[in-house]
Amino acid sequence: MIKLLLIDDHFVVRSGLSASLELEDDMKVVGEAERGEDACGQFERHQPDVVLMDLQLPGLSGIEATAALLRGHPQARVLIFSTFARDDEIQAALKAGALGYLQKSSSRDDLLSAIRQVAKGERTLPPDIAKRLQDRLAEPEITPREREILTLVTRGNANKEIAATLGISEDTVKQHVSRILVKLKVNDRAQATAEAIRRGLVSVDEPHRG
Repeated sequence: MIKLLLIDDHFVVRSGLSASLELEDDMKVVGEAERGEDACGQFERHQPDVVLMDLQLPGLSGIEATAALLRGHPQARVLIFSTFARDDEIQAALKAGALGYLQKSSSRDDLLSAIRQVAKGERTLPPDIAKRLQDRLAEPEITPREREILTLVTRGNANKEIAATLGISEDTVKQHVSRILVKLKVNDRAQATAEAIRRGLVSVDEPHRG
């Protein structure tokens, strides 16, 4: 029997998941929580085999909750189950100790398969996401300074403004921007902005995504 702990801030999602998963002979939902802060307490209380963790939670994020849970309970097996996540969020969740990631739009069969894999201690990712993350690992890394400049570029700042903000010369900014374009494999600042947002290299104000 695979014992499950559901952590999601939407009651309807938890209720639907619980009802669906308990139709399986080998699965039982033993606990639920709506906040990341409750993950450790619920884990200690119920000792689940798999924790289904949303990423977007009030208070501690799913990534922070996963990291905290694994620090206290290295044996915990976490499957991120979220509406949407940028590649950098998925990478951060895996780095924090999650064994897998699955979108909420996935089929029930895919979810059941992912849960069973994680219960055995195996990593699981949808093939397209696994390929994207592998491709990212092969790409030249954006340095902290380049990320600073990229953030200012996405806000529409010209090179002169970026130079003034960071206290560096305009020529230095131009050199950084050129290297950024090469690393992102784009031709101009507009494409760089779109690619930076897609990869999660810059922070943008976004509505709650679940």
